[in-house]
Amino acid sequence: MISIPSNTVKKETVKVLVVEDEYILAINLQETLESLGYVVLDIADSAEGAIARATKLRPNLILMDIRLRGEIDGIQAAEQIWHNLQIPVIYVTGHSDKFTVERATLTSPFGYILKPIKEQELYVAIQTALNRYDREQFLSSVLRGMGDGVIVVDNELHIKYINQVAEALTGWRWNEAKNRMLTEVIKLIDEQTQLSVENPIIAALQQETIVYLSSGVLLVPKNGINIPIADSATPLRNNNGVITGAILVFRDDTQRRLTEERNLASERARQLEIQVAELQRLNQLKEDFLATTSHEMRTPLSNIKMAISVLENILDQQGILNAKALSPSESVARYLSILRDQCEQELDLVDNLLHIRMIDADIYPLELTSIQLQRWLPHVAEYFQERAQARQQSFKLSVAPNLPPLVSDLSSLTEIISELLNNACKYTPPDGQIAVDVQLIDTNEDAESGVLLNFPSPYFQIEISNSGVIIPKKEQSRIFEPFYRIPQSERWQQSGTGLGLALVKKLVKYLQGTIEVTSTQGWTTFTVKLPLSL
Repeated sequence: MISIPSNTVKKETVKVLVVEDEYILAINLQETLESLGYVVLDIADSAEGAIARATKLRPNLILMDIRLRGEIDGIQAAEQIWHNLQIPVIYVTGHSDKFTVERATLTSPFGYILKPIKEQELYVAIQTALNRYDREQFLSSVLRGMGDGVIVVDNELHIKYINQVAEALTGWRWNEAKNRMLTEVIKLIDEQTQLSVENPIIAALQQETIVYLSSGVLLVPKNGINIPIADSATPLRNNNGVITGAILVFRDDTQRRLTEERNLASERARQLEIQVAELQRLNQLKEDFLATTSHEMRTPLSNIKMAISVLENILDQQGILNAKALSPSESVARYLSILRDQCEQELDLVDNLLHIRMIDADIYPLELTSIQLQRWLPHVAEYFQERAQARQQSFKLSVAPNLPPLVSDLSSLTEIISELLNNACKYTPPDGQIAVDVQLIDTNEDAESGVLLNFPSPYFQIEISNSGVIIPKKEQSRIFEPFYRIPQSERWQQSGTGLGLALVKKLVKYLQGTIEVTSTQGWTTFTVKLPLSL
């Protein structure tokens, strides 16, 4: 018996799995281990059993006999255990022939003990294996925890280690890259020429010094998506100063490049500050001119409209409006009607300009109120129903019953619906159809059917459709632009300023909603989505 160190706390925590197919030897080995203060978790008599018990019990160390019953031997079992569980293995065998030793060495065992086993040799082998394992695990954890990729090669450029970051960057797993040639795993190309670039590890081994990779180099990983990298290679030396390999440390250089690009963009922005400031000043002058001009124009136009109404009343009282002596082309009423229409058109233009400016300046007034769409919408649509009937158009209003209240701005909502209905009546041919549909949409129900919507749930959906007119596909994205009108079509040659739909879109967005247009199969539909509450 040997003298066991007084500090046995660490030994008592060491749990050992014994793998031996000779029962008597296994029992003797267990007794020896326990006399040394180790804990024997179990005894396995086959390679398959060893793998299963190691997976379940997770011992600190495995004493593995090489010759075992079954299809695989102890060397193969040790290789699988280390690969899957990272548990150190000490071979305990009576075989020391060259072939067996070479096979065992390839699995990088933590010890090799020949039978018959001596207690002192067993103790030394176990403690040496545990100390080596602790050191290797510490170094491995340091390398795994590094933010850079790390690859270690020997003098023949065979890969001996690759950490997790390097695995992620190259696409090669450790078990795939192990013992492969460096040039097979790490492929570098020049960013400009796309030609191969020599790996800095090769230069580091040749020059026996640290070598840094030049800029503009791309790593070609397994997935083929090239990554800009920055790296350096350093030769590794043993205690005698002899070079035994090299280590490559590299990182994804994308973020640094993005930072440089942002800095360059920031510098360009500073150089353009004077021009931007001047543009802002000119834009403010334009806004001020638009605001002043709009207000100044609205007052005389309102007076003109009021004067037309007064004049109509006076002429009507004097019987001039119905004077039969005048031909229709000379009718006073006809000219007054022209004056009124033109005046209202200009007033609409001024109002739309003012509203657009106020929305853009974020000063458009909102007065939130609770709106029952099933009660309010029929009143708004009543005028347009009469107008549609006068033009021999059919008008259908469909509002889902029991809708919850909509909390929004009544004035803005009225403006939106009125403008869309006005366009529907204006552009629908006689005998055409106009349809208004309102319903509550629950996106959860849509999600169950496989439709995913990027809008708060639930929400109101208002669809205003009309038949007989198709908006060309290329025009659909432009109809919401200010002053834009669809060209080259008699159907679209109606009076208007081209601001109506622009204002509608801004109002809908101001109410935190969206508006879309579809035009196909003889129908044009505007779809407005609004949240239940602002």
